[in-house]
Amino acid sequence: MTDAKTVATFDLAHPPAGFVDDPFPYYDVLLAHAPVLRQPDGSVLLSRHADLDAVYKDTTRYISDKKVAFAPKFGVGTPLFEHHTTSLVFNDPPLHTRVRRIMTSALTPRAIQRMEPGLIETVDYLLDQMEGTCDLIEDFASSIPIQIIGNLLDVPLEERGPLRDWSLAILGALEPSLTEKQLSDGHRAVSEFKEYLSDLIARRRAAPGDPETDVLTRLINGDGDGTLSEIELIQNCIFILNAGHETTTNLIGNGLALLNDYPQARADLIADPSLISSAVEEFLRFRSPNQLGNRETTQDVEIGGVHIPAGTNLHLVIGAANRDPAVFDAPAELNIRRRPNRHLAFAGGPHVCVGLTLARLEGRIAIGRFLDRYPGYRISEGRVGGGRLRFRGYACLPTELAP
Repeated sequence: MTDAKTVATFDLAHPPAGFVDDPFPYYDVLLAHAPVLRQPDGSVLLSRHADLDAVYKDTTRYISDKKVAFAPKFGVGTPLFEHHTTSLVFNDPPLHTRVRRIMTSALTPRAIQRMEPGLIETVDYLLDQMEGTCDLIEDFASSIPIQIIGNLLDVPLEERGPLRDWSLAILGALEPSLTEKQLSDGHRAVSEFKEYLSDLIARRRAAPGDPETDVLTRLINGDGDGTLSEIELIQNCIFILNAGHETTTNLIGNGLALLNDYPQARADLIADPSLISSAVEEFLRFRSPNQLGNRETTQDVEIGGVHIPAGTNLHLVIGAANRDPAVFDAPAELNIRRRPNRHLAFAGGPHVCVGLTLARLEGRIAIGRFLDRYPGYRISEGRVGGGRLRFRGYACLPTELAP
């Protein structure tokens, strides 16, 4: 797809060859010629920044509930259906309000400030274990969020081994189209995760932690407006572990890959480490860890002159919106000094990512301290992409370390 004539045939469920590896040329064509594009299955792709921003903010005409959309995808009553229709991200008030309020109260600026020393200790420990050659994903990027989110829920260190594989399988089931193996792996991961968390929650009820630092204890206790049911509690613990893992791993891995591929940006950041905050924002924009979001229309609407019926599934193409020339100057250029940077990597409106402050902190500390320790690192041949449409990152980044 390279021009206006072929853009009309673009099908997210069956993307053209090369799209998964490099979707950005396709995004440019969508933005220029078909920012509101009907799909063969009746859903609609939205690519413009202004359209996504408006949809995120309007919770009356656009909802997050996915029971109708996920019923044929996962099967009603299956583990994946239960999880993805109960967790925070695919819910609306009142459940969304209750869960988000409890989570937000545990992720205050003061609480996140208290996490910083532990985060630095985790990053430095990982850096101390690395020498010669390594895989930046396996040995570094993926280990950080697992430990930080594990600490939030006070998951015992010796029990964290399966968390990453469970997370990858559950989030992998959100791809636009699935193989039978992806589906079965996702169902199995939810079932095993639920079994583990049921036991962990029972132990925590018997021996509560400090609700000031233990998010699981806080979720169990609820707040003045009530508590979560056991299923709501379990599924939203899965959500916390998953959401904090995949996207932050991708942020760190993508950021270090970009600094490898753009030597001037690396040199500028080494020369002026104070640029780390704006650099992280640019990594989030330029290679958004989450490329796609979804909403469903509750009534007939018109977007960009296109009539969209009630009950239509909308694919919000975050990766395209973050390259919209109407919002970003030279959007195809990596600019670690970019200000302002109104990217939508964390979505927006009432559903804006509840952990965005923590994710930014993890990105700044992980990338900044890695670059300080190994400014001459070089990513070797053999990098492996994540192979997903919804989440953009790497499965493997073989790297030679050099001080």
